[in-house]
Amino acid sequence: MKMNDAQAAVLEHLGEALPVTARAMFGGIGLYSDGLFFALIDGERLYLKVDDVNRPDFEALGLGPFLPFGDPAKPMQYYPMPDDAMDDVAALRDWADGALGAARRAAAKKAAKGRGRNSG
Repeated sequence: MKMNDAQAAVLEHLGEALPVTARAMFGGIGLYSDGLFFALIDGERLYLKVDDVNRPDFEALGLGPFLPFGDPAKPMQYYPMPDDAMDDVAALRDWADGALGAARRAAAKKAAKGRGRNSG
C-alpha cells in the first residue's frame, strides 16, 4: 500500500498509542486494531469511528462527520481527530479507545442482529 509522508506520520503517531494495521480502501486508508475497523485516513486527516456514546465528545469541540462525497445528507459515522491530540500519545490513546469502543459496540450489534435472523 502506498502512503504519502503525512499519512505515514499519522499511522506512526497512532501506532505509538495502540497496535494498528492499515489497509487501502476507496482511495483512503482503513485502520484496524484488535481486528476492528475503527478509523480511516483520508488525505492527511485521521477520522475515528463514532456512535451515540462518543459522538458528543467530538461535537463538544465543534467537530462534524466525515462527508466523503460532500453531501451533508450522507455523513459517515467517523469524525476527525482533534488536531491537538495527534502529538499527545495519552490523548491519542483516549480518543482511539473511544473509537474502538464504538467499533466493538457496532460489531456486537451486528452479531446480535445476525443471530436474531438465524433463530426461529
